[in-house]
Order: sequence, then structure tokens, then C-alpha cells
Amino acid sequence: MLLVIFANFKTRAEQVNMINISFPDGAIRQYESGITALDIAKSISEGLARKVLAASVNGQVWDATRSITEDANLKLLTWDDTDGKSTFWHSSAHLMAEAVENKFPGAKFWVGPAIDRGFYYDIDLGGQQINEDDLLDLEKKMNELAKQNNVYIRKEISKSEAINYFSEKGDEYKLDLLQNLQDGNITFYTQGGFTDLCRGPHIPNTGFIKAIKLTSIAGAYWKGDEKNKMLTRVYGVTFPTQKELDAYLLMLEEAKKRDHRKLGKELGIYTMNDDIGAGLILWMPNGTVIIEELEKLAKETELAAGYKRVVTPHIAKENLYLTSGHLPYYADSMFPPMEMDGEKYYLKAMNCPHHHKIYDAEPKSYRDLPYRLAEYGTCYRYEQSGELFGLMRVRCLHMNDAHIYCSKEQFAHEFKAVNDMYLKYFKIFGIDKYVMRLSLHDPEKLGQKYINEPELWLETEELVRNVLIETGVPFVEVKGEGAFYGPKIDVQIWSAIGREFTLATNQVDFAQPRNFKLSFTNQNNESEIPLIIHRAPLGTHERFIGFLLEHYAGKFPVWLAPVQVKILPISEKFAPYSVELQNKLLKAGIRVEVDERNEKIGKKIREAELSRVPYMLVIGEKEMNEGKLSVRRQGKGDLGTQTTEEFINTVVDEIAQRKSGE
Repeated sequence: MLLVIFANFKTRAEQVNMINISFPDGAIRQYESGITALDIAKSISEGLARKVLAASVNGQVWDATRSITEDANLKLLTWDDTDGKSTFWHSSAHLMAEAVENKFPGAKFWVGPAIDRGFYYDIDLGGQQINEDDLLDLEKKMNELAKQNNVYIRKEISKSEAINYFSEKGDEYKLDLLQNLQDGNITFYTQGGFTDLCRGPHIPNTGFIKAIKLTSIAGAYWKGDEKNKMLTRVYGVTFPTQKELDAYLLMLEEAKKRDHRKLGKELGIYTMNDDIGAGLILWMPNGTVIIEELEKLAKETELAAGYKRVVTPHIAKENLYLTSGHLPYYADSMFPPMEMDGEKYYLKAMNCPHHHKIYDAEPKSYRDLPYRLAEYGTCYRYEQSGELFGLMRVRCLHMNDAHIYCSKEQFAHEFKAVNDMYLKYFKIFGIDKYVMRLSLHDPEKLGQKYINEPELWLETEELVRNVLIETGVPFVEVKGEGAFYGPKIDVQIWSAIGREFTLATNQVDFAQPRNFKLSFTNQNNESEIPLIIHRAPLGTHERFIGFLLEHYAGKFPVWLAPVQVKILPISEKFAPYSVELQNKLLKAGIRVEVDERNEKIGKKIREAELSRVPYMLVIGEKEMNEGKLSVRRQGKGDLGTQTTEEFINTVVDEIAQRKSGE
């Protein structure tokens, strides 16, 4: 009898199809086929399950409630993961669409993606309008729907069924989307009373969405084409807790005060003019001071690191960019060519091909390597007009560029040295939070988006990965975002108020050395192809100064401030002495101005404070007669009196050490 029971048990066990699930920590567990990521999370702990928003299954982001039927690498995604946030916000867009449909019956929806901070949906309201009061009503409805804990249900559907569904609704927007979708790869998602064409993924249910804010309304042409109908775009953001939303809204208010466009105008940093052209920055005297100080820092740092400085033209023949591979890959981001003497010339969009020609101008041996070329090169890129944004997206940019030509054996040391340079700069500018994004290739797009050299891709990606691991810098890996010629690191930094910026890039290039037939003679007297590292630790003047304006709220540290000291005579009587004092400070290398206006001292102080001048010297009878200075510090007020020599020594030391500020 026992043998029969055991045999039956064995038969049932054999009938259960077990799959192996591999976790990021290397652990492997067996589960029944058809289990979901959410159930796996529950098997680990209920607390974990309450945090799981989605799952990465073999590198693809899935619904946490979707069945897994084969062996898989699994990562459970929470709010702390970028893909977790993205899933949360995309699901919130669907929740908003349900609320809109409830308030505006007959509304049609184009796309509703997650973005860097939140989400939006493009909507055809059939002639109706959404105003600010409507946003409050929609928020209320979204909160009501979220509390219903409605499940996001995924349904695979045939193309013909999908076409019939949206034809009956008269939805030309979804019918247009369906034209480019392959049968067998079409899914609908439903939560509560809302169904939409969507590839997903989505969070398990609406109950995860605890805090909601619809932030703005804008117009958006269908497909971004001004010839098409104008749709209504509603932006929003959601969070798992009200506390996080409150903190975010507080950050938004602070960000408005620190907006680089507002501060750039107030402080005379830069301007733009229609007669010059969109996206083309005019640097004013104050902005030019900052540029010169940044270049001085970069040149000192690079000289100490063994870089050689070069200067290259702003234009080049078409053939240069065909050889580099930038054409046709990069053509949409380049200004159209100029034709002259039967040749096509392009405005320089990148410095690297020019540097390669400098490397190749003279024979190189292993003794010449690593060969490091640096330039603050001016480049021109045709950003779409709708993407231009202050200093952050421009059409003319000045890049802290350099290229390092090295052997494979030298690569790790050189790549680490570049990363160390980043860390040095972070310390100088008071950047405490950062992460390196290791951008990899997508094997499915070799020969299209990426150079078709699969073995070299894997080899160079591993080289970069090993350096990051060895140096201990925080990094994440992102598939499908590499440069077309090799893997790269995008350096993500956070400002003082927690806003994320892409500062710069550090790239490895195995393609262009071959394209340009670059070589060096190795120790065995054989010809060898170098690797190239593209690096730009301070990014561009435009983006970096935009970041610094926000990071410091316009209150630059003394070494970087356009005006470091403002002398404020109490009356015209003390103007001559103030000018004498100004000359002493100028001789010491301090940037100083005298406010000689016939205004009350209180007004002069207030205006100097608003101009974010680090130091103010109030000059009256006592200061002139005793030869002492009444010193004020921006944001701190009166610091008491100092002798002229004491003050000069203090400021000169602060400048020399490039202190990050008080």
C-alpha cells in the first residue's frame, strides 16, 4: 500500500513542470511553471510583495502578475528602481485617462508615457476644454478610483479584434497606432472601467497609487506634427506616499526659484536673441567670467594629467564624417551641409574625427601612448525647436572634450584616471550624489543603431564594467543606450535640491580607430590598433553652467563668482577712497566693483545681496580714517571689521583653494 501511495506521489510530482528562477544575488530557486513575480515575492516575504511594482524577466520589464513559464533571470522592481518608477507612472497615466473618460465622455487618447518625473497623456476632448479647476476634479476622481484597488488586467488580442474594437469607438488615434503593430504582439490593458491599447507593463493594482498631483496642461500636435490636430496634454505625477509627494512639490517650488533661465537673466549670465537664432547662446560678461574660470580649472587639471591641448576648425568636409560613421547615423542632429567648390562642408557636431586626424598626422609607437588630446571645442547640433531649453538643450555648445589613445593594456588605468577626475570635480563643486550609467549595446540592433562587431562589444563592455567594479563607484547598467561605436558611461549628478542632471560622458571606442586606420607600433615592432576613450568631465559650458546656477541658486562660490567683492561707499564723499581700495583688490587678482551711485547704503546692500555677490565692503568715515574694512558676507550679514591685508589674504586663499562655498 505504501509503495502505491509513493508511486502516485512520484507521478504527480513528475507532472508538475518546475522552472529555475535566478536572482540578482546569484541564488537559484525552483518554482512551478506559471508562477508570477508577485507570488515569488510573497514566497520571500509579504513585506516585499507589498513593494513590488513590476519585474525584470530576462532583461525585459513585465507585469508582476504575469505568468513565468520558463527558466528566467528575475529582478523584483520596486519604487527604488527606475523601471519600477516608470511602470508606476505609466499605470498612473491610465488611471488619469479613466478619470478623464469619466468627466469627459467620448474623449480619445493618443499616448500616455511615463517621463523623467511623472507622466502625461495626449487627449482629444472633442472640442471641450480642460482648465485648472478641472485638474482638481480629476485628481479627486483619480484618488477615488485608486482606492478601489482595481487590478491592471493584461489581454493578448488579435490585430483584427483590436481594429474592430477601436473602429466601433471611432478612435482614429488607436487605429493609426495599430497600423504599425504586428499581429500576435498586441495587448490591451484594463483597470476598472478603462481599456486601452498598451504593451505595458503595469503595476498590480491601482491601490499602490496613494498620492496624486496633476501639474499642468499644454497643447501638443498629434505625432508632433504642426500640420496635425492640436491635442490636450495633461501632465501629472504620483507617489506611493503623500509624504513623498509633499517633498516633491516643495522641491518644485524651490526649483522655480533656482530656474537657470530666470537666474541667468537676473545675474547677467547669458542672453538669446531672435536675430542670432534659437538655441544659440550669447554669453554676457558675467557668464564669460564663469566660462574662463571653468576652462582655467580644466586646463590646470588636464595639464597635470598629461593632456596636450589642440584647436580644430568649426567645419569639415562630408568625407570626414562618413569615415567616422557619424553620417548617416547622426545626420538628423547635424546642420545641413554647405556646398562650395563641388564639396559638401558640415558644421562640426563633434570633435573626435578632428582629433583622430591630429593623432594620425605623425607616426606613433608604444612609447607615445597613452596619447591624450584635449580641447574646449565648439560644436553645432541641430536640436529640434521643441526640444530647445535654456542652457540645457542648445544648438551651439562648448565641450570640455578630450580623446585618449591607448593600448588595451593601458585602458583600465586610463579609464580609471578619467573617473578619478570626475570625483575630483565633484568634490570641488560640492556634488554629493552621483551615479555612472553604463550604457550597453542592443544585440538585436547591430548593424542598424550599432557597429556590427558583436565580439568587440562584449569585450569592451567587460573592460568598462571591470574598471567600475574595481574603483567602487556607484553604477547601473542600461541596455540599448551605448554610442554607435562602443559602450559609454553617462554621468548622472544631482543638484543641491535633488534634481537629476546628465553631466557628461565617458566612452570607449573600438570602431573609429579602424575607420581612420589609426595605429601604433608595439614593442614587437608590429602594427597595432589603439583603443580610444572619449571623455568630457565638465560636459559643456552650457549644460554645466545651467546646472551650477540651480545647484548654487546663483550664489556661486567666491572663486567662480563673476563679481567677488562689491565696495559700497556710504556717500559720494567716500568714493575716491573706495576706488583706491578697488585698485588694491584688483592687483591681488580679486574681481571687484564699486557702487558709486548716490543711493542709501541699505539699498546698495539689498541690491548687492540680490546680485549674489559673495563679499560686500561698507565704506564710511571710520573705515576710511582707520584703514579697516566693514565686511559683509552674502546671506550671512555683518562679519565685523578686518584690515585690508587680512581681507585680501582671506579672499585670495578662498579663490586659490576653490572652496565650494560657505
